[in-house]
Amino acid sequence: MNLIDVFSFLASKWKWFLLSVLVFGSAAWLYYARKPFVYFRSATVIIKDPSNKTTTAGFDRYDNYINKVNVANEILQFRSKRLMREVVQRMHGDVDYLIEDGLRHIELYTKAPVTVSFPGMSPNGAVQFKLKMLNLKEAQITTLGDAGKTYKVQLRDTTAIGNFKIAVTPTNFLNKSWIGQEITVRKNPLESVVSYYSGNFAIRQEEDESSILTLALRDFSPERAEELLNTMINVYNEEAIEDKNQVAINTANFINERLIIIEKDLGVVESDLETFKSSNQLMDVSSTAGMYMSESQKYGADGMELETQLRLAQYIKEYLIDPAKETDLIPANTGLSDASVESQINTYNELKLRRDKLIDDSSDKNPVVEEMNNSLRAMKQNIVRAVDNLIVSLNVRRRDALSRETRAQVRFSSIPKKERKMLSIERQQKIKESLYMFLLNRREENALTQAMADNNARLIDEADKGSGPIAPVRNRILILGLLAGIALPGVACLLILFLDTRVHGRKDLEGVVTAPLLGEIPLDKKLAKKKKTVHGPRLFLDKQDDIIAEAFRILRTNMAFMAKKGVPVKVITFTSFREGAGKTFILRNLAVSLMAAKKKVVVLDLDIRKRTLSRHFAKHPYGMTNYLSDASIRLEDILVKGNGVDIPDAILAGPVAPNPAELLLENRLDELIEELKTMYDYVIVDNVPIGIIADASIANRVADLTLFVVRAGSVDRRLLPEIEDLYENKKLNNMAVVLNAVEHRTVYGYGYGYSYQYKGGE
Repeated sequence: MNLIDVFSFLASKWKWFLLSVLVFGSAAWLYYARKPFVYFRSATVIIKDPSNKTTTAGFDRYDNYINKVNVANEILQFRSKRLMREVVQRMHGDVDYLIEDGLRHIELYTKAPVTVSFPGMSPNGAVQFKLKMLNLKEAQITTLGDAGKTYKVQLRDTTAIGNFKIAVTPTNFLNKSWIGQEITVRKNPLESVVSYYSGNFAIRQEEDESSILTLALRDFSPERAEELLNTMINVYNEEAIEDKNQVAINTANFINERLIIIEKDLGVVESDLETFKSSNQLMDVSSTAGMYMSESQKYGADGMELETQLRLAQYIKEYLIDPAKETDLIPANTGLSDASVESQINTYNELKLRRDKLIDDSSDKNPVVEEMNNSLRAMKQNIVRAVDNLIVSLNVRRRDALSRETRAQVRFSSIPKKERKMLSIERQQKIKESLYMFLLNRREENALTQAMADNNARLIDEADKGSGPIAPVRNRILILGLLAGIALPGVACLLILFLDTRVHGRKDLEGVVTAPLLGEIPLDKKLAKKKKTVHGPRLFLDKQDDIIAEAFRILRTNMAFMAKKGVPVKVITFTSFREGAGKTFILRNLAVSLMAAKKKVVVLDLDIRKRTLSRHFAKHPYGMTNYLSDASIRLEDILVKGNGVDIPDAILAGPVAPNPAELLLENRLDELIEELKTMYDYVIVDNVPIGIIADASIANRVADLTLFVVRAGSVDRRLLPEIEDLYENKKLNNMAVVLNAVEHRTVYGYGYGYSYQYKGGE
């Protein structure tokens, strides 16, 4: 099999290719005509952090703390379903408004003449109906399904439709042109819409080291895609500011609580001091105790500062071990002298915020959340230990300062006892006042930090109108349809070609059968479609100028080369593997071709069981069975005369005999053949198929040439070794092969009037 053969085979099936291309091309066009348009929109943002924006000097510390971001984390937030759910709810993206445009549905979105809301319906509820404007104040609702009902609703009113309620509100696009037009309104489950948009949403970081992100979305409505991207950026920024302010809000609450407590303590100390001085009428300390007093005040000041740090550290520890505040953020930037503790608190707060967002998007059973919970517990234990260490350190330093102060006070032993008590009250007053002023300062700084919280994303290019739809692509769909129309029959034909084990041409016989191939009779497709007449199928007269008539002329010529030892071939028998091979068709046309060559021809029907050849001639009272069974019947009694042009002389089979094999063994058959050989140039015998019954082998003894007819397309190539066995073992006299019903594409030749001819013989 070569490429030319394959191409010729495929070309012969052009009608199937044409039908397939028409079917698939029509299906592709219908698919394109029904497929809704898909639009692509994109927006570009830059993720802001202290490294890529200008910050006022002096506020860097607060800005780096509150506005610190991570681009990878922000990409995950943009992809979160929680964010997409909030966006869809804000823009009511779960409601579709569709109109028919030919076979395609078009999404109206904001261009719809009305908006429909569903009060009381669950967000994951689903409903679909047809809406038609009756006038500018009324609309008709038709529910879909088997129980379709019609309702009339007033605009701006809430109406019960079945088991749900709707409210229809007009928009600025409502005008008289919409009256009578049907709009399909579809309320989709919220989670399904969120999943759909999440699947069609894409985000890309432009460069590995950059903080510029491109957000892209595909949707059936370009306006909806643009609004969804812009709304997503706004919602993202709002949530970012809210997250950043959570720490500042918790810190402010903590400071306000401590201020209330310290303010009460400070008032009590000041009242005690006022009462003590009034009741004891105390004066200023004498100048002689100035030096000792100065020393005592120095160590007292150190002690007060250490006491302030100690109280603040104790407040932090109380907050950390308070079970009621186990899940709250830890106050940050409170003024602890230990920077490592402040750093650990900031790290803890950042990790807790990320943990809370992951819980919102998944659940507290998420392995990542559980790992983060373990980290938070470990970090909190570290903070508690660090605060404990700080308290221990402050206590040591405070005791040292108090010890030094005590030594100074011992030297100040001459100071009156009441004066010392007054100084103790004043010291408590100064401690409380110092802590109070310190917390007031921290409250202002925390308020400043909260005011400096900025959004994370700055819009560079908002989602614009863009170009036309990106799908469906008409040319691509039509081309794919045409290619499928070509590929499907091509593959089917190739499978038929390569899986077909039947004999189709001379090449199938080469190398398997060595018997001479005397001719190939092309298939006449028009003849194959016609019903046979009383006189049998069409005869190809020798004067005709077509390829089938030429094939019989070649067969007639090639038979001359089959003469053995100079004895001409006179008795020709036809046989095959089974019925339907075309023996009778070839026999009759060969007889006509020989008569056209001025030869005397007689045909003899030895298939006395089926009598196929006899059906092509007029009825005769006597035939072969009569001749073989009755010695009184002569040749003249059974011979049917032809017209010498297209009807040869014939001897029919005769009536059905109960013992055909025994009749064929009679010597009268041999005598008849010898007598016919003296009267005719050719005696052509129609024999029975070989191998089924013994008749063929019995009658073959009279043959000078046996033509074994192989019908192309009906004989399996696996039977060819049996033909070779018949030839090699000489089971048939002077056997040759005739290939019948060969399609024109498999006939080896050079076109009209020229074909293969046998060039040798025995």
